[in-house]
Amino acid sequence: SSGINAEWPLRPGWERTITIGSAGKTFSVTGWKIGWAIGPQHLITQLQHVSSCTTFTAPTPLQEAVAGGFNHERSIAHTEDAYFKWLPAKLEDNCRKLAEAFRSVGMIPVWPDGGYFMLVDTSPMGWDFTEVKSGRYYDVDCVKWLTREFKLATIPISVFYGEANRHLSAKYIRVCCAKSDETIDKACSIISQLKKSK
Repeated sequence: SSGINAEWPLRPGWERTITIGSAGKTFSVTGWKIGWAIGPQHLITQLQHVSSCTTFTAPTPLQEAVAGGFNHERSIAHTEDAYFKWLPAKLEDNCRKLAEAFRSVGMIPVWPDGGYFMLVDTSPMGWDFTEVKSGRYYDVDCVKWLTREFKLATIPISVFYGEANRHLSAKYIRVCCAKSDETIDKACSIISQLKKSK
């Protein structure tokens, strides 16, 4: 909305950028289909036209809750109680624990600059799934095996690539760092039991 008084300095590229946000990610409330867009008026006006043709209902109570969440965060932004201060620190701590666990068995974690996920290169493990003859990519067979045999749920990366570039992610898996302490500790314990192929 043009009524928002932004206190952030405008960055180079502002005039051609729309930043899209999600309550589900911002406040860790999976399933809340509330989003927003911030950008220059000439782009936001066009986005409003598209939105009016694609969005026919709005969950008003959830919109109110998100607005309340932002107002509350703004009031405590520089305190230890701030969620936006706690969440990145918590995710970083969880990523660090998982990275150390994967590193301890020989895998190569790819440290994220932010977000809920971390990639892990499994190639040093020498695991071979060719006998499965599934016709799927290595990472898909790998995550299915990790889930079935170890109860360690991970995500294949190749599903995010088109056919021509799918090979680029062949030996990588994706792990979620946005989990409880109990789940992270259990995952680290499972990871510590993984062995390289002989």
